[in-house]
Amino acid sequence: MKIVYLMRHAKSSWKHAELNDLDRPLLEKGLKRTRLIIEHLQKNNAVIEVVITSHAIRASETARLMAHAFNVDDHNFRIEKGVYMADASSLMDQFYDLPQKVSHVLMVGHNPSITSFANTFLKDKIEYLPTSGLVAISFDTDKWEELPLARFKTEFMIFPKMFQ
Repeated sequence: MKIVYLMRHAKSSWKHAELNDLDRPLLEKGLKRTRLIIEHLQKNNAVIEVVITSHAIRASETARLMAHAFNVDDHNFRIEKGVYMADASSLMDQFYDLPQKVSHVLMVGHNPSITSFANTFLKDKIEYLPTSGLVAISFDTDKWEELPLARFKTEFMIFPKMFQ
C-alpha cells in the first residue's frame, strides 16, 4: 500500500508587491496553521518518508516545516519545479521514480493544481484546498508506477480551521 498526502502550502504574504510570485514568504499565521496540521498528524501516528515540493518559497518553507516534524532527511526532500504550475498528470509523474520501499509521501503544492489533483481521488469534490489543508489517499499497490491504475481510497481530509 502507498499513502500520498497532498497539501497546499501555508498562508503566504502579499505584502511586498515587488516580489516575484515564487518569492512570496509565509505569514506567521500560515506557520501556526501548519503546526496545527502537524500536531493532528502526529497524534494520529502519521508517517512521512519523502517530501516533494514546488520550488516556490511558500511551498518549500511549508514542506521544510513538515519534513522537520516528521524527521525526513535532506536525501528524501525533493524540490521539483514541475510541481509549481502542474496539471494532474504532471503531478502524478512526480511519484514514478520513488523507491518502492517508500510507502508514505507528502506533496506540497499550489492551487488550482493541488485541488484539481486531489479531486481526482475525492468522491465529494472540493472547490479548493485551503492553505495548509491536506488530503490523504491510500493506493492499493506496492509499486509507485501503478498508482494511476490502482484502487484508491480517501483516508481523510483536514483543514486548519478544524483545530482552531
